[in-house]
Amino acid sequence: MNHSSPLSLEEAQAQVDLWIKTTGVRYFNELTNTAILMEEVGELARLMARTYGEQSFKESDKNRDLGDEMADVLWVLICLANQTGVDLTAAFAKNMAKKTQRDADRHLNNPKLQP
Repeated sequence: MNHSSPLSLEEAQAQVDLWIKTTGVRYFNELTNTAILMEEVGELARLMARTYGEQSFKESDKNRDLGDEMADVLWVLICLANQTGVDLTAAFAKNMAKKTQRDADRHLNNPKLQP
Protein backbone atom coordinates (compact mmCIF):
# COMPACT_ATOMS: atom_id res chain seq x y z
CA MET A 1 0.00 0.00 0.00
CA ASN A 2 1.47 3.28 -1.12
CA HIS A 3 0.26 6.02 1.22
CA SER A 4 2.06 8.84 -0.59
CA SER A 5 -0.74 9.27 -3.13
CA PRO A 6 -4.40 9.78 -2.27
CA LEU A 7 -6.47 6.64 -1.88
CA SER A 8 -9.51 6.51 -4.13
CA LEU A 9 -12.85 5.20 -2.89
CA GLU A 10 -12.47 2.32 -5.33
CA GLU A 11 -9.07 1.44 -3.85
CA ALA A 12 -10.43 1.73 -0.31
CA GLN A 13 -13.28 -0.63 -1.17
CA ALA A 14 -10.80 -3.12 -2.66
CA GLN A 15 -8.46 -2.89 0.35
CA VAL A 16 -11.28 -3.49 2.82
CA ASP A 17 -12.58 -6.41 0.75
CA LEU A 18 -9.13 -8.00 0.61
CA TRP A 19 -8.63 -7.54 4.36
CA ILE A 20 -12.01 -9.08 5.13
CA LYS A 21 -11.31 -12.08 2.90
CA THR A 22 -7.75 -12.67 4.17
CA THR A 23 -7.82 -11.54 7.81
CA GLY A 24 -11.42 -11.00 8.81
CA VAL A 25 -12.65 -14.44 7.64
CA ARG A 26 -15.93 -13.02 6.26
CA TYR A 27 -18.17 -9.97 6.39
CA PHE A 28 -20.58 -9.72 9.31
CA ASN A 29 -24.12 -9.74 7.91
CA GLU A 30 -25.65 -6.45 6.78
CA LEU A 31 -27.77 -5.94 9.90
CA THR A 32 -24.80 -6.59 12.20
CA ASN A 33 -22.68 -4.12 10.22
CA THR A 34 -25.48 -1.54 10.34
CA ALA A 35 -25.56 -1.87 14.14
CA ILE A 36 -21.76 -1.61 14.26
CA LEU A 37 -21.94 1.51 12.06
CA MET A 38 -24.34 3.12 14.53
CA GLU A 39 -22.00 2.19 17.38
CA GLU A 40 -19.03 3.75 15.60
CA VAL A 41 -21.00 6.92 14.78
CA GLY A 42 -21.92 7.10 18.48
CA GLU A 43 -18.25 6.87 19.47
CA LEU A 44 -17.45 9.68 17.02
CA ALA A 45 -20.33 11.78 18.37
CA ARG A 46 -19.13 11.21 21.93
CA LEU A 47 -15.64 12.45 21.07
CA MET A 48 -17.03 15.45 19.17
CA ALA A 49 -19.22 16.39 22.15
CA ARG A 50 -16.22 16.29 24.44
CA THR A 51 -13.78 18.00 22.07
CA TYR A 52 -16.03 20.70 20.58
CA GLY A 53 -19.07 20.65 22.83
CA GLU A 54 -19.69 21.31 26.48
CA GLN A 55 -19.16 17.80 27.81
CA SER A 56 -16.05 17.11 29.85
CA PHE A 57 -13.70 14.26 29.08
CA LYS A 58 -13.90 11.08 31.07
CA GLU A 59 -10.63 9.27 31.69
CA SER A 60 -11.60 6.62 29.11
CA ASP A 61 -12.11 9.32 26.43
CA LYS A 62 -8.78 11.09 26.79
CA ASN A 63 -6.69 8.99 24.41
CA ARG A 64 -9.28 8.82 21.63
CA ASP A 65 -8.24 10.09 18.21
CA LEU A 66 -10.78 11.95 16.07
CA GLY A 67 -9.30 10.70 12.80
CA ASP A 68 -9.31 7.12 14.04
CA GLU A 69 -12.97 7.38 15.06
CA MET A 70 -13.85 8.79 11.63
CA ALA A 71 -11.88 5.99 9.97
CA ASP A 72 -13.84 3.42 12.00
CA VAL A 73 -17.08 4.89 10.61
CA LEU A 74 -15.65 4.88 7.08
CA TRP A 75 -14.44 1.27 7.45
CA VAL A 76 -17.87 -0.09 8.37
CA LEU A 77 -19.57 2.05 5.71
CA ILE A 78 -17.19 0.59 3.13
CA CYS A 79 -17.99 -2.91 4.40
CA LEU A 80 -21.70 -2.23 3.90
CA ALA A 81 -21.08 -0.82 0.43
CA ASN A 82 -19.03 -3.88 -0.55
CA GLN A 83 -21.52 -6.41 0.68
CA THR A 84 -24.53 -4.64 -0.87
CA GLY A 85 -22.88 -3.99 -4.23
CA VAL A 86 -22.65 -0.21 -3.93
CA ASP A 87 -19.89 1.48 -5.93
CA LEU A 88 -19.06 4.37 -3.60
CA THR A 89 -17.24 6.31 -6.34
CA ALA A 90 -20.34 6.33 -8.54
CA ALA A 91 -22.69 6.90 -5.60
CA PHE A 92 -20.62 9.84 -4.34
CA ALA A 93 -20.46 11.45 -7.80
CA LYS A 94 -24.22 11.08 -8.21
CA ASN A 95 -24.80 12.50 -4.72
CA MET A 96 -22.56 15.52 -5.37
CA ALA A 97 -24.41 16.24 -8.62
CA LYS A 98 -27.76 16.01 -6.80
CA LYS A 99 -26.61 18.36 -4.04
CA THR A 100 -25.09 20.82 -6.53
CA GLN A 101 -28.29 21.01 -8.55
CA ARG A 102 -30.68 21.03 -5.61
CA ASP A 103 -28.72 23.46 -3.47
CA ALA A 104 -27.36 25.81 -6.18
CA ASP A 105 -28.88 28.88 -4.47
CA ARG A 106 -30.23 27.45 -1.23
CA HIS A 107 -27.19 28.11 0.95
CA LEU A 108 -26.27 31.39 -0.75
CA ASN A 109 -29.76 32.70 0.09
CA ASN A 110 -29.82 31.39 3.65
CA PRO A 111 -29.65 34.42 5.99
CA LYS A 112 -28.42 32.13 8.80
CA LEU A 113 -25.20 31.53 6.84
CA GLN A 114 -24.49 35.16 6.01
CA PRO A 115 -21.69 36.99 7.90
